Amino acid sequence: MKHKLFLLTKTNVSYRQLLSSCQLPQLHLLDDDPINIQKADIWLAEPDLAAPILSHAYNLKWLQSTFAGIDPLVKPKLRKDYKLTNIRGIFGPLMSEYLFGYLLAHSRQHQKYKQQQQQKIWQPSSFKSLQDQTLLLLGTGSIAQHIAKTAKHFGMQVVGINRSAKPAQGFNSIDTLSHLNQYIPHADTIASILPNTTDTQNILNEETLALMKPNAILFNLGRGNVLDLDALFKQLSQHQEQQAILDVFNQEPLPKAHPIWSLNNVTITPHIAAPSFPEQVVEIFVQNYSRWINSKTLLHQIDFEKGY
Repeated sequence: MKHKLFLLTKTNVSYRQLLSSCQLPQLHLLDDDPINIQKADIWLAEPDLAAPILSHAYNLKWLQSTFAGIDPLVKPKLRKDYKLTNIRGIFGPLMSEYLFGYLLAHSRQHQKYKQQQQQKIWQPSSFKSLQDQTLLLLGTGSIAQHIAKTAKHFGMQVVGINRSAKPAQGFNSIDTLSHLNQYIPHADTIASILPNTTDTQNILNEETLALMKPNAILFNLGRGNVLDLDALFKQLSQHQEQQAILDVFNQEPLPKAHPIWSLNNVTITPHIAAPSFPEQVVEIFVQNYSRWINSKTLLHQIDFEKGY
């Protein structure tokens, strides 16, 4: 059987070149003509581009997302009569680079010394090492496990939070989401890598944020729904020693009118902590395509009911 693949990404040219070089058996790579939306039985697509036209994909059997996040494709009213897989296993190193890049720069006071350099001031000051600091990771999946491993390299204590206290490698301890409030007051750094589910909606809210240490650092790297942004603005406005590094938001781009843009103790990045590189995405697609044509279970398949 000949399978027909439709590409729906912002970098179709790159994906087309990579896939053509793979010479995958029984696969015809369709061009970008919109009529091919109806012909293809396999899509390699960005979720936000695919969701609006999903109803026109009459022959769709399997959609390989180019992202880890598939929120646009699991909304209640959308169809669920196909296999949906996402990208996993490649984001741990990228997220770790992002988190520890900012954390080390803060710990070692890079900004302060840059300002002193501009004023030609030679004035060493003390700093707090990451050793023995506590990192609280909300989420204990593959990304969090890689971050935990990196944290151990720096001598940090790592606590993980998930739905059921399921064990995972690299953590000193793991507890349930329902006990989150017990751990926030003891964390020097808090990082959320949680998925978007009803259980995670606004768990970082006015009540929980108020429990943070006076000089705690908060990272949001997973999904925007975890964080009540208005509550965070209020919290950080009143506690200038606390910091937040934010890469994901409920609304993206973050509206220019939101006051959190103006806070000096907030760093905002445009959802770039762990991009999906085409070379890595194609590698996962090739593995899954081999499984597909051999009637094997696909890797990283999404449970539509759970949403991840």
